[in-house]
Amino acid sequence: MGFEQIIFYLLSAVLLASAVSMVTVRNPVYAALFLILAFFNSAALWVMLEAEFLGVVLILVYVGAVMVLFLFVIMMLDINIDVMREGFIKYLPVGLLVAVVVAAEMVMVLTNKSLHIPKPTPQPADYNNTEVLGEQLYTYYVYPFEIAAVILLVAIIAAITLTHRKRPPSTKSQNPSDQVKVKSTDRVRIVKMKSESTGGD
Repeated sequence: MGFEQIIFYLLSAVLLASAVSMVTVRNPVYAALFLILAFFNSAALWVMLEAEFLGVVLILVYVGAVMVLFLFVIMMLDINIDVMREGFIKYLPVGLLVAVVVAAEMVMVLTNKSLHIPKPTPQPADYNNTEVLGEQLYTYYVYPFEIAAVILLVAIIAAITLTHRKRPPSTKSQNPSDQVKVKSTDRVRIVKMKSESTGGD
């Protein structure tokens, strides 16, 4: 077993462990952090497959922007963790059943000898995978790409709607338009008083 295979199995093991932890952990913030760890390991695997552009985009876009947005949304939703813990045991049998079915399907696919997975052919030194990816993405897969963009737009609108839901009256908030309309006479009141002299004078 070479050094490259050792790195591959190590990254794959960390990726699987972080994915399982993301699903099973109860705290949503920890789940998002485990998802970030899974993204990092996936990017490293893509770099090993000579897909450097996809690995860099995964780090910059998902870890640098999307996951930060997810963390802000999770923290602003005020999720009641106690209620989530109460319903965890109730859905555990269904979750285990789905996990067993998915694992069985993966084993059947990987052990099927009729599948002929082509091995990647080595490319020359001047090969530009970014150019090839762009040609495939904006020619053959332009409609799925646009549909995915619309779905992400709907997800952003849903996240903004959830964060701006009706809050209880006890929540302190400020109205910027009212603050702009405020005049100095509304905040400061000048009171004229007679001067007082001390007894020594």
